[in-house]
Amino acid sequence: MSRELLKEVAAWKVEAKLEDTSRYFFHVNIVDEITSGSKSYVIGRKGTGKTAITEHIIKDVSFSRFAKKLSFKNFPFQELYDLTNKSFTAPNQYMTLWKYLIYSSVAKLMIKNESIDDSIREKLRSIYEGDVEQSLARSIKRWVSGTFKISILGSGIEASGSNATQKNETSWIERVETLEDLLLQHLDKSEYLIVFDELDEDYRDITDPENYNRYTALLTGLFKAVQDVRSVFGQPYKLFPVVFLRDDIYDLLMDNDRNKWNDLKVPLAWDEAKIKELLAFRISKAHSSTDPTLPFYQAWRMLFSNLPVKYGHKQQKEMKAFDYITRSTQIRPRDYIRYLQACAEEALRDNRTKITPDIVTKIDKSFSNYLRSEIEDEISGFLPNIKSILNLFSIVRKQTLSIAEFEAAYEEEPGAATHERTADFVLAVLFNFSVIGNQPKQNNTHVFRYISPEANFNRKEPIVLHRGLFKSLQII
Repeated sequence: MSRELLKEVAAWKVEAKLEDTSRYFFHVNIVDEITSGSKSYVIGRKGTGKTAITEHIIKDVSFSRFAKKLSFKNFPFQELYDLTNKSFTAPNQYMTLWKYLIYSSVAKLMIKNESIDDSIREKLRSIYEGDVEQSLARSIKRWVSGTFKISILGSGIEASGSNATQKNETSWIERVETLEDLLLQHLDKSEYLIVFDELDEDYRDITDPENYNRYTALLTGLFKAVQDVRSVFGQPYKLFPVVFLRDDIYDLLMDNDRNKWNDLKVPLAWDEAKIKELLAFRISKAHSSTDPTLPFYQAWRMLFSNLPVKYGHKQQKEMKAFDYITRSTQIRPRDYIRYLQACAEEALRDNRTKITPDIVTKIDKSFSNYLRSEIEDEISGFLPNIKSILNLFSIVRKQTLSIAEFEAAYEEEPGAATHERTADFVLAVLFNFSVIGNQPKQNNTHVFRYISPEANFNRKEPIVLHRGLFKSLQII
């Protein structure tokens, strides 16, 4: 059975959309807060499980719960930037667009709801039958086109479908009010969840003022639109738009009403205790999809040998395998899934029945390369030259260094320093993404934001590189 368990863990997927969520989704309280309408903004770092939650929500439907995911992966954002409502000033000019997407998505879900009057469902079907379900961009283009028509005549709906040839004189902006009235008249008491995910597709070179202004205005408009929709469709309606967004992007958004968003915001964060619960669940389900979840230590012993990992000078130090793995991670589910999956693959190649300490230390190198790649992807919007910046640590070859040492290396690197990206700016970004932490005077104490999210960068203390990056940067 141990080999079968290793095979199952080796098949784990880092990408949530590729995984069997019915088997491996670990239920967190946030899910209940979302589906009950208590929370509408889920904010968390890349790799903390946002997409896994969205995949679970859209599959967990019933006769009275309907869900639609609007993914902006590989989306042509320029088409969205052009769809402004010029009656409003920034950032409100995009609220109308987002409301249109929410209302149109709900209207399409109503077609599936047998509790809705048949005549209404048939009219809605004729309106949206031309949509391409796999292409959100093509659907939006159709919804804002001149041949797309929705109007309410008395208690009925007039519609023009995809074959309409007569140009509709009403603008797509006017259709938003029409759809809002339609939903207010005909929406039942079922739950409708509209989920926005993968909104970081156009998050690149954010230090450029034009890119920054249009991107943050678009997303601020989404948050304000969700707030407005929740206000319009209060009780007894159950229309719940939900936004999943990276915390570093959320921190960029500015609005006079931003403090009010806190009522609907929930952070997606993890600690070691919660990670152990997650791993106990996943290992238990890998062992048997039907048996109850085992306590962490029992589940861990099924997969790992009980021997400690030896490290340091002449291998004189010892550490439990979980602790050794944890110090290379940023305590995100994706990190552990990747590490354990790679360990299981290596154990199978070596014809082992369990993951042994030598495998854990061997995988530490490939995991370090993975973590570096993840961080480079995450930070590139702020620092397009992040690869060369990380290479500075390879040149210095020190895990702990003073601010002055980093500044000297940064200034010497050709093309690294720019007017917009000073050493101070770079250090702040690296700290915010937990590439570096502070080294206080106390021994064996490091301050990293992934452990203490409220921490601020202290220029009076030395900086320390995250241990998970050591091997990819040839520090050790």
